[in-house]
Amino acid sequence: MNYDMPQPENDGANPFYDDGFAAGLRSFGPTGIIAIVIILFSGNININKYAFPLGAILVLSWVKLSRTPWSDIGFGKPRSWIATVATGIVFGIAFKLFMKAFLMPLLGAPAINQAYHYLAGNTAILPAAIWAMLNAGFSEETLFRGYMFERLGKLLGSNIWAKVFIIAFTSVWFGLEHYTVQGIGGVEQSTIMGLVYGTIAITTKKIWMVMITHAAFDLTALAIIYWNMETPIAHLLFK
Repeated sequence: MNYDMPQPENDGANPFYDDGFAAGLRSFGPTGIIAIVIILFSGNININKYAFPLGAILVLSWVKLSRTPWSDIGFGKPRSWIATVATGIVFGIAFKLFMKAFLMPLLGAPAINQAYHYLAGNTAILPAAIWAMLNAGFSEETLFRGYMFERLGKLLGSNIWAKVFIIAFTSVWFGLEHYTVQGIGGVEQSTIMGLVYGTIAITTKKIWMVMITHAAFDLTALAIIYWNMETPIAHLLFK
């Protein structure tokens, strides 16, 4: 069965904005599936050591072209920007310290993250590293807790088991995305992050706080590595 809606005739208007194309992007027919594949496998591209969030920009383009409400990908306006930003920063810092000092040592993770140890005291690369942390908060949350939640929610529905599956599935995918660079420890940490961020996003139906939490988490991790604090913090509770 073809799920794409037929395009109505138009009088020279841009065909990318007609109802047929928009409906096709929202569907799970050929047009919608092609959009999903392109978006999910775009990721970031690096330009002069700086990450460019191609995947997230494609998500925003998809929202616009498909005429999907911004709130459907978690971009609805929060009740208070100040509270959202403050909560995200505090929770992100606390969450990273909890992971580094308690949960990851409990799981047997090494104190030193060898994949990023080159950042220790490396002032020359610090601007690019800070940008990468900020970019990750925006791009990864837009893709995983925004776009993927919307697509899977439309496909599976909104009952409790669908929500549990969506959180679990996207968290595992998110975790596996980190295997190549960070190994099993990165998969474990990222999967836990996905479970926490996913639960917040699906409960609040917004991703602004998890974006900020994610960025604060990563910036805290960067600070810990840059100032050579990994071993002291990892051994704070477990000698």
